[in-house]
Amino acid sequence: MNLLTAQAPAAVPRSGKGLALGIWRFIAVALVLALSLAFAQVAVAQADPDREMTTAAPGITADQWRQVRSGETGPNYRDSRHDSNYNLINSSGETWRHIRNRWVSPFGLIAIGATAALITLFYLIVGRKDLEAPRTGRLILRWSLMMRALHWTVATLFLALALTGLNLLFGKFVFRTLFGDAVWAWMIAASKLLHNYMGPIFGVLLVIMLVSLIKENIPKWHDWEWIKKGGGMIGKKHVDAGFANGGEKAWYWILASVGLLVVASGFVLDFPNFDQSRDTMQWANVIHAVGALGITAISLGHIYIGTLGTEGALEAMTTGYVDETWAKEHHNLWYEEVKDQTIPEEEVAARKSSGTSAGPSATRTS
Repeated sequence: MNLLTAQAPAAVPRSGKGLALGIWRFIAVALVLALSLAFAQVAVAQADPDREMTTAAPGITADQWRQVRSGETGPNYRDSRHDSNYNLINSSGETWRHIRNRWVSPFGLIAIGATAALITLFYLIVGRKDLEAPRTGRLILRWSLMMRALHWTVATLFLALALTGLNLLFGKFVFRTLFGDAVWAWMIAASKLLHNYMGPIFGVLLVIMLVSLIKENIPKWHDWEWIKKGGGMIGKKHVDAGFANGGEKAWYWILASVGLLVVASGFVLDFPNFDQSRDTMQWANVIHAVGALGITAISLGHIYIGTLGTEGALEAMTTGYVDETWAKEHHNLWYEEVKDQTIPEEEVAARKSSGTSAGPSATRTS
């Protein structure tokens, strides 16, 4: 007894630091014991699947899971998040995933790839549509600076949204394999961020552009003739066209219908804080993807015709002017309206260098 009382004082910590060290040792030992018990339970559960099921959801049978899936159970088997009436196992989510992965994604990729292939084949066989007569050197103002700035801003946003959207749909099959998970994770995060923030800006500017151009894109009878004759490729070479031909008007109304549907569905997806239901979000996603993939495919034709496919078309949207020969061949009805406003290209260059007004039609907004 004396020995015990003699040794006891030596075991008592002599300072606060020693007491704290003792407490941390006790916590560490307790933590090790708790972790060992947890791992033991996991090991037992893995070794015995029936025990795992009993531990995770005691009393749940296969028949009860079928009831949960079919919706035959009461509120205790429902998803309680945000006024949801969904089952714990939501069949509509599986339906959405099936539509997106089995139909929308593959057929969208086929549409874009097939359009690109056809355009390439057409270019290799037919080539660029050159002017049939020499240029006169007299120019007509076709697009004001404001409309050109609006067009290129909308076009840039469109291309950025198309690329980021394609990355969100198909990028994992390409870039993840090429660059690995780290680079892929950065790419997908950046694509999602850019897509979500640029989408609303694109939507607002698209509406402004459509409103600005609606007068020039009202369909007329000669537009139908232009479409039937393929812009002059079928039958006679020259077909009547006003400021916008039949193909340009078709593209305008595709943007005014499908394009605005894509924008509207994008807003539904971008702002989930307006109490949309899960079904609404799923259908908005499908509509958004189908419309966006379709417009992306069609836009390849618009881009081709406005760049490589037609001589002088790109000049109109970069400089704002077209040669009167180009106007006669592609928009003869419009040319008859503005032919008295032609300006020698030397005068246009001089006015641009001096910063003065470009001419009588310089105030035209479209």
